[in-house]
Amino acid sequence: MRLILASASPRRLDLLDRIGVKPDAIDPAHIDESVPDGELPRDHALRLAVEKAETVAARHSQALVLAADTVVAVGRRILPKVEDEATLRECMKLLSGRRHRVLTGVAVAIPGQPTRSRVVETMIAMKRLSPEEIDFYAGHGEWHGKAGGYALQGYGEVYVRHIAGSYSNVVGLPLAETRLLLKSAGYAIA
Repeated sequence: MRLILASASPRRLDLLDRIGVKPDAIDPAHIDESVPDGELPRDHALRLAVEKAETVAARHSQALVLAADTVVAVGRRILPKVEDEATLRECMKLLSGRRHRVLTGVAVAIPGQPTRSRVVETMIAMKRLSPEEIDFYAGHGEWHGKAGGYALQGYGEVYVRHIAGSYSNVVGLPLAETRLLLKSAGYAIA
């Protein structure tokens, strides 16, 4: 069966390659990712992953569709995907010296069956960041488009004191759970 990745994220494509999965096509869902009032981070990540999978599945009725959505949360607050330096600085100040969660919803739409999904949570503790460290990171540019404004797989890793849970989840796709979802959907994977 064909596999469609409902994401244009190069990180997700690289992660899938690590477990020997090469999607037959990439077709981003392009859905509204705004957060409704009162929606909790876990619910938000799961809802978006399922919506993305089902949106793309409607365009590819005979294929498996894999979708994911990653959010960074401090308490009940969902941090944005950072597109500008001012937002980056706000996020870094909020994360400085605190714990936060990275939650990824993963969904697989299967022809003729209900969509299967999971949410994976990783807890991260950031070191207290000095203004100079925030300035340096802002100049790096790797934060652009990242949930919460940092890339664990890049220079952002030096600011992390502790991580509990899936590393690949923080990068954008929890590999163990994704592999199990694909296998349970009938996708041939070792």
